[in-house]
Amino acid sequence: MIVGIADNIFSPLGHSSQENFEAVRQGKSRLCEYTQGHRLPEPFVASLFEGDDRKTMPGLTLFETIVVKSVERALAQTNVDTTSPRTLFVISSTKGNIDLLDEVPEGISRDRVLLGKAADVIARHFHSPNRPVVVSNACISGLSAQIAAIRMLRSGYYDTAIVVGAEVQSRFIVSGFQSFKALSPMACKPFDAERLGLNLGEAAATVIYQTVDEAGPDAWIPLAGSVRNDAFHISGPSRTAEGSFRALHDVVQGQDIDQIAFINAHGTSTLYNDEMEAFAIDRASLAQIPVNSFKGYYGHTMGAAGILETIISMKSVDNGLILATKGFESPGITHSLDVVAANRTTRKRGFVKLLSGFGGCNAAMMFMKGGDQ
Repeated sequence: MIVGIADNIFSPLGHSSQENFEAVRQGKSRLCEYTQGHRLPEPFVASLFEGDDRKTMPGLTLFETIVVKSVERALAQTNVDTTSPRTLFVISSTKGNIDLLDEVPEGISRDRVLLGKAADVIARHFHSPNRPVVVSNACISGLSAQIAAIRMLRSGYYDTAIVVGAEVQSRFIVSGFQSFKALSPMACKPFDAERLGLNLGEAAATVIYQTVDEAGPDAWIPLAGSVRNDAFHISGPSRTAEGSFRALHDVVQGQDIDQIAFINAHGTSTLYNDEMEAFAIDRASLAQIPVNSFKGYYGHTMGAAGILETIISMKSVDNGLILATKGFESPGITHSLDVVAANRTTRKRGFVKLLSGFGGCNAAMMFMKGGDQ
């Protein structure tokens, strides 16, 4: 059986999973307007690291530093031996050290703009004897990485998988989203009638999975995961929600639907993503299940999102809560969903995490607390 044994979120809202959960429970956000500092012609709203959180460790970039900090904090909760050949690192990011295209700090090699090179640096920091696995599959990377890690553990080649997702924003990324006219000039409003687009965010998040003989009642078990690509468009989601629907269908098939407390959606706050997800959830006959999004707290953290939002979802079920969708006031989708506008209580033990991304990629995972695999 595979269970989550430790986790960490290192973000502008806090440096531990518990700090982040408490901040979200209290409705806090670090989204604010940035008017300078990225050499961009237009201001943008984002959640970015500030002050000491932007200081780098010797020989590491900011991206590598936040990965190391998050992994170290997760490892501190365990006795995992990172030098063991039975321990694997799986690293999720969409852009990694992409800012090295603009400027290369002293002591840093430009080739670390390649995700594989950056991942090798991170693995060496922890004296891992294994080549790390890198997952970069647009905005579903965080779930794709978890699914890949679980498959590796099930193969029997490894006992432990350290799965970490991270993203730092750069001129390259922000200008790209600006060119799409996808950024909101104010804090995002997922699924809301007045939504204007997404915000970007920075974070690193780590979850450690391990194969065990038995799982206790408080253990988190990844029951099912699915990646589906509908190949509809390079940047637009399917009009029939084909990939997202099929991923959802895959993970709930044969599961106890009555124990799903909520679906944590991608909920980017763009016009087309939120509409597509509403269609997918309705098409999968899951519209009666509460839906929330965490983008109003963190912005879109890209390669970190699938891991960060999974951890916050776990903490919310641990505390008997369904967390609110910050920014949501009135429905702006054509398919009726139970979008959570204020924190609710729950006694249910599971949730579904849903993501989608450029290139027609979609992913879903179902998690159960103390459930059977």
